[in-house]
Amino acid sequence: MDETELRELIKDEAGKYLPFDSMEAVSYDFQILGENEFNPNQMDVIIVAAKNEVVNSYADAIQQAGYSPVIMDVDSFALETMYEENYDFEDNEMVVLVNIGASITNINVLRGGSSVFTRDFMLAGNSITEAIGQKMGIAFEEAERIKVEGPGGNEAAEKEFRESLLYYADPICSEIERSVDYFRSTYGGEFLKRILLSGGSARIPGIVSDLTHRLGVEAEIANPFRKIGCDAKALNQAPAEEIAPIAAVGIGLALRKVGDK
Repeated sequence: MDETELRELIKDEAGKYLPFDSMEAVSYDFQILGENEFNPNQMDVIIVAAKNEVVNSYADAIQQAGYSPVIMDVDSFALETMYEENYDFEDNEMVVLVNIGASITNINVLRGGSSVFTRDFMLAGNSITEAIGQKMGIAFEEAERIKVEGPGGNEAAEKEFRESLLYYADPICSEIERSVDYFRSTYGGEFLKRILLSGGSARIPGIVSDLTHRLGVEAEIANPFRKIGCDAKALNQAPAEEIAPIAAVGIGLALRKVGDK
């Protein structure tokens, strides 16, 4: 079977399960991982698909900024590239990369630096902002400002608000816990070494310790600058540490090269 035949087979199979009316409406790519370790008669394949309108919107934005798009990647695999560049790992070592973005949370379980399980869900930073807005009876924009800057007032009120953010993040943490539990029960994850968190909401006070407790695995904030230097003149050390969680995906994208798989 040549690549054209394989692509058509994957296209037909993917069309049965992906939430699209037609595969013609999406851009997709795949990567063959190899034989399934539990069934040598089956082959593991990762497929990524996105609506053409979404892909085109990103390409248009890049072109309007004066650049030419060369590579497009998904958040989960950009995090994988960031991890491979910055962390040392054993062949069978398993880690969970969790990126809590604005509108979506990405989960990517790696074994030996290669993805074995991915999942996205639509609970993320915006859902925390919405919960704050509902609780305080304010608009989304004001709730977002308060989430980032705090409500103002005395130090005790600021501290109380910061601690309450973990309560608003509970649905996200619960969904992460369910995803990891599913992976463990389905694929086996008894050797998970650690959880690496990224995204703006990874900075919520207490979320690292909360996930460590829930999952029984050490969680920590991912450091995309661990082996990548920064221009000290443009970015001093304090801001580098502060932006590390939200820079993880961008750095992973920047590390991609044409032809990489």
